[in-house]
Amino acid sequence: MENKLDGNAAGGILQEIFPFEMTQAQATCTGCGATGAIGALAVYMHGMGTVIRCPSCDTVLIRIAQRRGQYWLDMQGVRVLQISTEV
Repeated sequence: MENKLDGNAAGGILQEIFPFEMTQAQATCTGCGATGAIGALAVYMHGMGTVIRCPSCDTVLIRIAQRRGQYWLDMQGVRVLQISTEV
């Protein structure tokens, strides 16, 4: 994988999929139970897609692949995703 980035790097692709600010959403890891804002998670971006990992235990939380206007989301590593519509 290419260089590790913070979760804000995934903000663009998440904004294409979700109609609200996803970097502020709170994700709970299925591996260790840690909860954190997506903007604070570890992101790896490369030609095959985007991988978002738990910074505590390195569990893959979210995988995103995109091709020709279609998105594939694998969120097996997220136990709970809390999204606030308040700014």
